[in-house]
Order: sequence, then structure tokens, then C-alpha cells
Amino acid sequence: MSTPRQLSNTAGASGIALSGFDPVACFTDHRPVHGDPGISNKHQEATYLFASQTHKDLFVQDPEKYLPQTGGFCTFGVSVGARFPVDITTWQIRNGKLYFNLNPAILAAFNADFTGNVAKARVNWPGLVEKNGQ
Repeated sequence: MSTPRQLSNTAGASGIALSGFDPVACFTDHRPVHGDPGISNKHQEATYLFASQTHKDLFVQDPEKYLPQTGGFCTFGVSVGARFPVDITTWQIRNGKLYFNLNPAILAAFNADFTGNVAKARVNWPGLVEKNGQ
């Protein structure tokens, strides 16, 4: 039985996801917060940093709740079949899911047809993982 391929937007050899920002903070603090390198958890080939042990514990208990969609890549980019980096300030939680985009202009384009773009990203994501995943 083979291991499913994974694809996460990480910083080079360090494997740090989300440029070191804490994904749980987007849900609990309602803003991006830098994580502490001393409080981390590796999940699917990516290392996530957390601002507190409480945030790490929440993540470990239910990572799927807190993981960014499309591996932390720009979701609009994935909707057009590409992997773009993200601007952390474009974060948003919609329907209980965490999304990021390339920049504020792309975020506006993404939100202009949020449902359609998410649907396209869901269709494109497996192919991007297969082509580029670990």
C-alpha cells in the first residue's frame, strides 16, 4: 500500500509552512500571528509553528480543521492550475476553512466568485499534488 502524495507550500529545506505563521491563530485570534520555533508540529511533510502550546494542542487534536486549503498555496492560483506563493495578509476563513491568496488584488478576484473558484481549485488540486507532491 503506497503513501498518499502530499504537497505543502513550505520554505525550502526548513520545511516551515505559512512563513512561520500559526494557522490556529487565524481561527482563535482572528489574525495571523507568528509562531514560535520552539512550539512546532510536523504534519504531511510541513512543519507548522504555533504561538502557544494551546494552539499546538488544538492543531494536533484536529489538523484538518486548521490546515490551510490547497496546501497553503494561493487558492486562486490552484483554481487556474498553478502554484503561487501567498501574502499572509490575504488570509480568510470561509465555511470553516482557511484560505490564502497571492496578493490583495488576487484575493478580490478570488472572492468575486468564491464558490466557483473553490470548486475549480478542488478539481485542480489532486493533479497538482500528483505532479508536484512528495
